[in-house]
Amino acid sequence: MKKGIIGKKLGMTQIFDENGSVIPVTVIEAGPCTVVQKKTEENDGYSAVQLGFEEIQEKRLNKPAAGHFKKAGVKTHRHLKEFRLENAAELNPGDVIAADTFAAGDKVDITGITKGHGYTGSIKRWNHHILRMTHGTGPVHRQPGSMGANSTPSRIYKNKKMAGQYGNEQVTILNLEVVKVDAEKSIIAVKGAVPGARGGIVFLRNSVKA
Repeated sequence: MKKGIIGKKLGMTQIFDENGSVIPVTVIEAGPCTVVQKKTEENDGYSAVQLGFEEIQEKRLNKPAAGHFKKAGVKTHRHLKEFRLENAAELNPGDVIAADTFAAGDKVDITGITKGHGYTGSIKRWNHHILRMTHGTGPVHRQPGSMGANSTPSRIYKNKKMAGQYGNEQVTILNLEVVKVDAEKSIIAVKGAVPGARGGIVFLRNSVKA
């Protein structure tokens, strides 16, 4: 069954299993998410629902966004994400999806935005090696080196690994295991690391490869 929810990364910690082994986990505040919009086969050609996460004041939205929530008859939310859930046809605007949609032992794929490192040199960004720290190679030891451009091809090839924006991109980690679910506190603990900084928004769905 296809499942999904929006969450917020709270940070990492460790918990012990019944054998006393330490498990590193990422703690995620998952939901509650409200169904804001319903897509149907008749109107849209596919079945899905749009979920909203984190309620905010209406005055913090522009008129088109506020009207979108008003049409659905639900409270305004900060984040929206569409999921093609298996039971999407049974859900209606106003329905709530909570953390207990997942259970311990489930395999999930988690999507988030990685930490941004700004404009970065090729050594940090692509793990290029520096020049030797010996006489005659300097004064700059972290320069990218030759671009490989001669009279042929008289240009630099596309996808050449050079300096530029590092991080701040969408990344999906596959097949992470749900270790613990606390429905009362809307908490899901997932084994391993999840992309993004503390407080970053993440999207959980059941694993496509499990």
